[in-house]
Amino acid sequence: MSATKRHSAGFTLIEVMIVVMIIGVLAAIAIPQYQNYVLRSNRTEGQSLLTEAAARQERFFTQNNTYANTVAQLGYASANSQNNLYTLSIPVVTAVTYELRVVPINHQANDVDCGTLELTHTGEKKASGPDGANECWR
Repeated sequence: MSATKRHSAGFTLIEVMIVVMIIGVLAAIAIPQYQNYVLRSNRTEGQSLLTEAAARQERFFTQNNTYANTVAQLGYASANSQNNLYTLSIPVVTAVTYELRVVPINHQANDVDCGTLELTHTGEKKASGPDGANECWR
Protein backbone atom coordinates (compact mmCIF):
# COMPACT_ATOMS: atom_id res chain seq x y z
CA MET A 1 0.00 0.00 0.00
CA SER A 2 1.24 3.38 -0.86
CA ALA A 3 0.52 6.39 1.25
CA THR A 4 -1.27 9.14 -0.63
CA LYS A 5 -1.46 12.70 0.50
CA ARG A 6 -4.84 14.32 0.46
CA HIS A 7 -4.86 18.00 -0.42
CA SER A 8 -7.89 19.80 0.85
CA ALA A 9 -9.23 22.50 -1.38
CA GLY A 10 -11.45 24.24 1.16
CA PHE A 11 -11.38 26.30 4.34
CA THR A 12 -11.27 24.99 7.85
CA LEU A 13 -14.03 25.77 10.28
CA ILE A 14 -11.67 27.96 12.31
CA GLU A 15 -10.84 30.09 9.25
CA VAL A 16 -14.52 30.57 8.46
CA MET A 17 -15.30 31.50 12.07
CA ILE A 18 -12.49 34.09 12.11
CA VAL A 19 -13.84 35.69 8.93
CA VAL A 20 -17.39 35.75 10.37
CA MET A 21 -16.08 37.37 13.56
CA ILE A 22 -14.18 40.06 11.62
CA ILE A 23 -17.26 40.83 9.52
CA GLY A 24 -19.36 41.07 12.69
CA VAL A 25 -16.96 43.54 14.31
CA LEU A 26 -16.83 45.69 11.18
CA ALA A 27 -20.63 45.67 10.90
CA ALA A 28 -21.01 46.60 14.57
CA ILE A 29 -18.90 49.69 13.92
CA ALA A 30 -20.11 50.64 10.44
CA ILE A 31 -23.90 50.28 10.77
CA PRO A 32 -24.40 52.79 13.65
CA GLN A 33 -22.07 55.26 11.93
CA TYR A 34 -24.05 54.94 8.72
CA GLN A 35 -27.35 55.43 10.56
CA ASN A 36 -26.01 58.61 12.21
CA TYR A 37 -24.83 59.86 8.83
CA VAL A 38 -28.30 59.30 7.33
CA LEU A 39 -29.97 61.18 10.21
CA ARG A 40 -27.57 64.11 9.85
CA SER A 41 -28.04 64.30 6.09
CA ASN A 42 -31.84 64.09 6.43
CA ARG A 43 -31.70 67.02 8.84
CA THR A 44 -31.09 69.30 5.86
CA GLU A 45 -34.64 68.56 4.68
CA GLY A 46 -36.02 70.11 7.86
CA GLN A 47 -33.67 73.07 7.59
CA SER A 48 -34.68 73.66 3.97
CA LEU A 49 -38.35 73.45 4.85
CA LEU A 50 -37.89 76.06 7.59
CA THR A 51 -35.92 78.39 5.33
CA GLU A 52 -38.48 78.12 2.54
CA ALA A 53 -41.37 78.65 4.98
CA ALA A 54 -39.63 81.75 6.38
CA ALA A 55 -39.35 83.18 2.86
CA ARG A 56 -43.05 82.45 2.31
CA GLN A 57 -43.89 84.12 5.63
CA GLU A 58 -42.06 87.28 4.56
CA ARG A 59 -43.83 87.26 1.20
CA PHE A 60 -47.17 86.77 3.00
CA PHE A 61 -46.32 89.69 5.30
CA THR A 62 -45.56 92.05 2.39
CA GLN A 63 -48.92 91.20 0.81
CA ASN A 64 -51.10 91.12 3.96
CA ASN A 65 -49.26 93.25 6.54
CA THR A 66 -49.42 90.32 8.98
CA TYR A 67 -47.86 86.87 9.24
CA ALA A 68 -49.66 83.65 8.34
CA ASN A 69 -51.22 81.60 11.14
CA THR A 70 -51.35 78.29 9.31
CA VAL A 71 -49.17 76.28 6.98
CA ALA A 72 -52.00 76.30 4.41
CA GLN A 73 -51.88 80.11 4.26
CA LEU A 74 -48.25 79.79 3.18
CA GLY A 75 -49.35 77.69 0.21
CA TYR A 76 -48.41 74.23 1.47
CA ALA A 77 -50.80 71.43 0.59
CA SER A 78 -49.39 69.37 3.46
CA ALA A 79 -47.50 70.19 6.63
CA ASN A 80 -45.16 67.25 6.01
CA SER A 81 -41.85 67.66 4.24
CA GLN A 82 -41.30 66.18 0.79
CA ASN A 83 -39.98 62.83 2.06
CA ASN A 84 -42.21 62.76 5.17
CA LEU A 85 -39.29 63.29 7.53
CA TYR A 86 -40.57 66.46 9.24
CA THR A 87 -43.87 68.17 10.03
CA LEU A 88 -43.99 71.97 9.76
CA SER A 89 -45.98 74.09 12.21
CA ILE A 90 -46.30 77.73 13.22
CA PRO A 91 -46.55 77.57 17.03
CA VAL A 92 -46.03 81.30 17.68
CA VAL A 93 -47.38 84.08 15.51
CA THR A 94 -48.35 87.70 16.10
CA ALA A 95 -48.92 90.53 13.68
CA VAL A 96 -45.17 91.24 13.56
CA THR A 97 -43.42 88.05 14.77
CA TYR A 98 -43.46 84.34 14.07
CA GLU A 99 -41.72 81.13 14.97
CA LEU A 100 -41.59 78.15 12.63
CA ARG A 101 -41.00 74.60 13.87
CA VAL A 102 -40.29 71.27 12.22
CA VAL A 103 -40.77 68.10 14.25
CA PRO A 104 -39.03 64.93 13.05
CA ILE A 105 -41.37 62.06 12.14
CA ASN A 106 -41.04 58.48 10.92
CA HIS A 107 -37.45 57.22 11.04
CA GLN A 108 -36.12 60.79 11.44
CA ALA A 109 -37.72 60.77 14.91
CA ASN A 110 -34.61 58.80 15.94
CA ASP A 111 -32.63 62.04 15.63
CA VAL A 112 -32.42 62.64 19.38
CA ASP A 113 -29.25 64.73 19.03
CA CYS A 114 -31.13 67.64 17.47
CA GLY A 115 -34.83 66.80 17.68
CA THR A 116 -37.15 69.67 16.84
CA LEU A 117 -35.71 72.53 14.78
CA GLU A 118 -37.04 76.10 14.95
CA LEU A 119 -36.54 79.36 13.08
CA THR A 120 -37.80 82.76 14.26
CA HIS A 121 -38.68 85.93 12.37
CA THR A 122 -35.27 87.37 13.34
CA GLY A 123 -33.46 84.39 11.84
CA GLU A 124 -32.62 82.85 15.20
CA LYS A 125 -32.08 79.12 14.83
CA LYS A 126 -32.96 76.69 17.62
CA ALA A 127 -32.83 72.95 18.28
CA SER A 128 -34.42 70.99 21.12
CA GLY A 129 -31.76 68.28 21.33
CA PRO A 130 -28.58 68.22 23.44
CA ASP A 131 -26.35 69.14 20.47
CA GLY A 132 -27.85 72.64 20.32
CA ALA A 133 -28.44 75.00 17.43
CA ASN A 134 -24.78 75.51 16.47
CA GLU A 135 -24.22 71.80 15.88
CA CYS A 136 -27.65 71.04 14.41
CA TRP A 137 -27.77 73.91 11.92
CA ARG A 138 -24.42 73.26 10.22
